[in-house]
Amino acid sequence: MEDYTKFKLKRKEELSPFLADKDKLFVVACNKCFKEFEICDEPEIGQFEQLAAEQGKTPVGTARIDFLCNKTTTAKQLQAVLPEEAENVFVISCGLGIQTVADLLDKPVYAASDSISYRGNHGMALTATKCDACGQCYLNLTGGICPIVDCAKSLTNGQCGGAKNGKCEVDKTQDCAWQKIYHKMEKLGRLEDLLNQPVQLRDYSKINYKKISEYVKSVRESRFEGYYGGIHPSERKEFTEHMPLVRFPEPDTVVIPLSQHAGAPADPVVEAGQHVDMGQKIGEAKGFISGTIHSSVSGTVTAVEPRLHPISGAQVMSVVIASDGKNTLHESVKPAGDLDSLTPDDIVAITREKGIVGMGGAGFPTAVKIKPPKPVDTVLLNGCECEPLLTADHRVMVEYADDIIFGLKAILKASGASTGIIAIEDNKPDAIEIMRAKTADISNMEVVVAKTKYPQGAEKMLIKRVLGRQVPSGGLPADVGAIVSNISTVKAISDAIQKGLPLVERAVTVTGERLRKPGNYLVKIGTSVKEIIDYCGGVTSDTVTSDTVTSDAVTSDTVTSDTVTGGDVTIKMGGPQMGFELCDLNVPVIKGTNGLIAVETIVTEPANCIRCGRCADVCPMELKPLYFTKYAGTADWQGFKDQCVMDCIECKCCETICSSKIPIVRMIKIGKQAIREGK
Repeated sequence: MEDYTKFKLKRKEELSPFLADKDKLFVVACNKCFKEFEICDEPEIGQFEQLAAEQGKTPVGTARIDFLCNKTTTAKQLQAVLPEEAENVFVISCGLGIQTVADLLDKPVYAASDSISYRGNHGMALTATKCDACGQCYLNLTGGICPIVDCAKSLTNGQCGGAKNGKCEVDKTQDCAWQKIYHKMEKLGRLEDLLNQPVQLRDYSKINYKKISEYVKSVRESRFEGYYGGIHPSERKEFTEHMPLVRFPEPDTVVIPLSQHAGAPADPVVEAGQHVDMGQKIGEAKGFISGTIHSSVSGTVTAVEPRLHPISGAQVMSVVIASDGKNTLHESVKPAGDLDSLTPDDIVAITREKGIVGMGGAGFPTAVKIKPPKPVDTVLLNGCECEPLLTADHRVMVEYADDIIFGLKAILKASGASTGIIAIEDNKPDAIEIMRAKTADISNMEVVVAKTKYPQGAEKMLIKRVLGRQVPSGGLPADVGAIVSNISTVKAISDAIQKGLPLVERAVTVTGERLRKPGNYLVKIGTSVKEIIDYCGGVTSDTVTSDTVTSDAVTSDTVTSDTVTGGDVTIKMGGPQMGFELCDLNVPVIKGTNGLIAVETIVTEPANCIRCGRCADVCPMELKPLYFTKYAGTADWQGFKDQCVMDCIECKCCETICSSKIPIVRMIKIGKQAIREGK
């Protein structure tokens, strides 16, 4: 099937003769309401302008409008952008948009595109106007009135003679489409064009609507396979997925925050001037939900003071250590013994003492997770790594498969679960092959291959996809008998037991279209982000100015920066969907840092919500994010509660496909904070 994805520009052979006798052109295009997985301007206007230029014509203006079929918003926007001198309006959209514009204007309106769709319904606006998606739009010949949809017989060359009093003989409640076409063309002064045009034959080799409908049904069934909603953003993993993990050069100084986990910050147990060894405890967990912190190098503590945290953006108590370059191991760093000799409580205690927390993002203390208050039967390892660009977990699976198996066995023993499942998305065939080979002879382990979809790796989505269980609103995986753990976290458990090594380093993907030398690295906790970006060649920038980047090393098109405050490059810690934008690169890698990405800055101007419902269509938690945008404007925190805002996982699916470019997740975070503060 040819993919028109709602519509595509008519062929040059069709448009060139049509343009020949027309001038003072205005071009308006719809930004394709169903292009829900990309935030971009569609290319057809540029293609049309190029074709017009070949005819010696330059349009007097152009406009791109989201949801062109929404008559109310389109009328307002056309009024603002349509020049008075425009004589001929060419519309690039599906039939709905063309008919809408034709109905609004008293100028000649022409269809510059053909419309077909086998991925979804045409038009997101509530309108009686229809488009048959026939793939051969006639609206440029009929003044914007569709003979296929509006004529009960779909006649393309004039009326049948069966109309009476302007009504169709087939349906007496329906106006005769061809009488409407004649009246419209006469009003436009184009009646002679209509009467003298060649006979129009339908091309029945085009995909018919029945086939389209069947395809739409099959696509939607596969789309909701596993769990509701989700999106398919551009993966861009090809930058680093083939690159092995390399040990990052030893940092001269590390800054180790005492808050790298959910819960209370650790209390410092060292002071300035003190010598520490690698793996030595420097922060004591404070309470049940907290995490122990260890030194990632050997050297001298130069300060215990507040430093900028990369995620919270606040100043948090941190331990600054000048490395001696020796990496002398602390006496506590020694193997814990054979797994068979360890009790479940031993494993939990080691996990707590070695400071292991969830390394997929939230940083929840692993010791708490693997000893849940309720019985569990399954441990799910998240090998999906569904965020675009990131490949660190992928490489850990490929290069440390035995450690992952060991770590999974440890969690199974600690939790009392009977089954271990490693879930991997189907875009990682090498990891799937390796993990299947490693688990082939282990009776209580299996590898499940999941169809790639974001946010597959979110624990509630993964549980539903793999186990078919629904975590209740406000609930935890343990409520449905499951534990979900990240691949790198399990590797850290293996290191803690087999080597006695605390969580002092982790795999980090450093990548992005704006980074010179992407790669996958094993990085010491506390290493400066600036050092890493500089080591990877810095970022490429088109707009290097004092207003956008303050830098200590700038070449012609490369920026190695201390502080990024704007411009055309955005650096995030994490992935492009859920990562945190860094305004200052003088911050450290922490336990939850799975990636550092340099991507192109996307600047958008939010518009009013048009209530299209696309955000609800893709929300994996089955929420209705459009209500959050409404309630945020009125500070209606009860409304946020009623719509279960605390269930939101902040995956940004809604924000990614929002036609109005509304920062929905920012509003959600404001609502959550207000609720936490008791407002």
